[in-house]
Amino acid sequence: MTLASSMLAMEISVPGGPDVLLPASLPVPVPGHGQIIIHLAYTGVNRPDALQRAGSYAPPASASPLPGLEGAGTVVAMGPGVTRWQIGDKVCALLPGGGYAEYAACHESHALPIPEGLSLREAACLPETCFTVWSNIVMRGRLKAGERFLVHGGSSGIGTTAVQIAAALGARVFATAGSDEKCRAVEALGAETCFNYKTADFSEEAKKLGGFDLILDMVGGPYLPRNIRALADDGRLVQIAFLQGAKVELNFAEIMMRRLTLTGSTLRPQSDQAKAAIAQAVESHIWPMIAAGSFRVVIDSEYALTEAPAAHWRMESSSHIGKIVMKVPD
Repeated sequence: MTLASSMLAMEISVPGGPDVLLPASLPVPVPGHGQIIIHLAYTGVNRPDALQRAGSYAPPASASPLPGLEGAGTVVAMGPGVTRWQIGDKVCALLPGGGYAEYAACHESHALPIPEGLSLREAACLPETCFTVWSNIVMRGRLKAGERFLVHGGSSGIGTTAVQIAAALGARVFATAGSDEKCRAVEALGAETCFNYKTADFSEEAKKLGGFDLILDMVGGPYLPRNIRALADDGRLVQIAFLQGAKVELNFAEIMMRRLTLTGSTLRPQSDQAKAAIAQAVESHIWPMIAAGSFRVVIDSEYALTEAPAAHWRMESSSHIGKIVMKVPD
């Protein structure tokens, strides 16, 4: 297959707000060893894209400078050493960057088959959130059936994914969200209770439940000491972002006395091998949940790739429920 030499992309012209995302004509990426090139049909929009756009989340040195960490489409080129895929295969993939474009490169082990019954549009919303949620609540957080699990931002892409996966694993699921409407939507996905953080204190509610065994947090800042109070003895806190700041004063005596575990991770800087292991776990455990109907993709809205600024405004308004996706030109 002969590829075009150039492609449409949305690049970050300068660090700043959503309007700094501008269309550009860029060279189509060339696959390296073990890499595939995907002609994207859809690409997901995620918080790290906005952080990169603002200049506060630099991509790895080996990654594309374009934002975009997930997408779905057709394999159109392969580098040396690729064994799983063939030209024409439909895949969704975790990308190191570069998703805001017609073509993107990724390691072959970070691509997965489209789950049966899902469209490319739905599949494009899976990799970043599924890899993040599974690696943090199961591989790192060791969530077990019957445990009490709390996820903050329950109506976000991460939140709607975590609620459904934890419920499918048999956990008692709780969440926080910023409106009664969002809370009802989260409860419809499997949360036992979703707390409106504007009218309820989750750390006080935790006392009535005996504390949470596992908390997944992306807020940070003032939530950190409240998370500590909300944990049950021997509980675990997994941190995946700091939307309200990474520095706070904590009483570590309480952590010691109650045998609490504080951990966290970021997905993008991890090695190809680590991401490949997560990909295998996602395919082995979450793809069957999709087939069984216990997990579904929640899509808030769709934009054209050239409407990337509007997609970012939507995400940063925090009014969305579920994923935001962009359609790439044919």
